[in-house]
Amino acid sequence: MDDYRLKKELLVHDWPAILVLLAMFAAGVLLYPHLPPQVPTHWNIAGQVNGYSSRASGAFMPPLIATGVYILMLLLPMIDPRRENYVKFLGVYRIFRLGLVLFFAAIYMITLGSAMGFPVRVDRAMPVLVGLLFIIIGNYLPRVRHNYFVGIRTPWTLASEEVWRKTHRLGGPLFVIAGLLTVVSVFWGGKIAALILFTAIIAVVVLLFIYSLVVFKQSRTD
Repeated sequence: MDDYRLKKELLVHDWPAILVLLAMFAAGVLLYPHLPPQVPTHWNIAGQVNGYSSRASGAFMPPLIATGVYILMLLLPMIDPRRENYVKFLGVYRIFRLGLVLFFAAIYMITLGSAMGFPVRVDRAMPVLVGLLFIIIGNYLPRVRHNYFVGIRTPWTLASEEVWRKTHRLGGPLFVIAGLLTVVSVFWGGKIAALILFTAIIAVVVLLFIYSLVVFKQSRTD
């Protein structure tokens, strides 16, 4: 029953994410004739374009990448040795999939807008998007159950459900704080926002890595 419920959830109830993906492909088809021969696809820390791709690649590669990531997220639970635990956070995992698809769609819109000459401040838009993604992840992270693909995976969280639970309970607020700092930082400029973003990511990763190790050792001495 759990396997059936998991497959039904993954394959049937994702229409919002699927609509977003279809909208991305539709936008590519509609805007393709209006795009320049070279589409900007990479920006430096100051928000200046320093990388281009062909018109076809700029129009269709982002939707293809987003679709590939989405399909991968559908397939991974099927091969996870702890796939029965996904049933315990089906709603959360669906929000993660939708959030990631919306994140890709927003980046795609920025790319298309920049290519068509709109004054897009990429150095400010990207930190906001990443910060919002962190906030979404942080709000739901404590509800993610023990598995091998989704969540905070260190040798110690994978080895112990107790360590997993405690680490994710701490990781949730840390991701939210990192996301809020990243969003607010855009008021000081793109370079500062990028610095705060990278600092926040490194700090959260290091703190959770150390914390999971400490909790694991404590659980072995109790």
